[in-house]
Amino acid sequence: MIDVEKVKSAVTDLLLATGVGDDEHTEDTPGRVARAWAESLAGYDEDPAVHLRRRFPAPSDPGLVIVAGIRLVSTCAHHLLPITGVATVAYRPGTGSEVVGLSKLARVVHGYARRLQVQERIGYQVTTAVQEELSPVGAACFITAAHGCMEVRGVKEAGSVTTTHAMAGQWVPGHPDVAAVLAEHAQIRR
Repeated sequence: MIDVEKVKSAVTDLLLATGVGDDEHTEDTPGRVARAWAESLAGYDEDPAVHLRRRFPAPSDPGLVIVAGIRLVSTCAHHLLPITGVATVAYRPGTGSEVVGLSKLARVVHGYARRLQVQERIGYQVTTAVQEELSPVGAACFITAAHGCMEVRGVKEAGSVTTTHAMAGQWVPGHPDVAAVLAEHAQIRR
């Protein structure tokens, strides 16, 4: 839980230090920024894996479970700029294992994304949570995202995207059939 009053004070100091000062457009900015940061960092207030604990028996041969097009908004841990993109989460239940409601996979993504992050870590955390909670044959998370730190500063590559893959269990590189299916679904954008 962030200290809203301290954040407001820090934003006021930041505006003064940058010479922006105070006018009709910035007089409420410290409060707005504090509330925005509280929302952006809400993932620290939860264990996202908890969403995977209400489970149901899997069908006898469920095949792959893939949820694609999960909107992802995070904040770059290095520059405090936005990361926006889509995630694909997949797992293959094993014999006698359990499945979760599809929305729960999106909730796990959102929980880990609402922190100061790097894209690779979000995918790793999501994959690890699915693997540890559901004990599937394999779990994966593909993320394609744009990074504010790449778009508005430094190299200024507006429109560039980064794709990362995290896989656990028996889905390791060398299984091109699974990787190809997941890569195809990872291209879905909303």
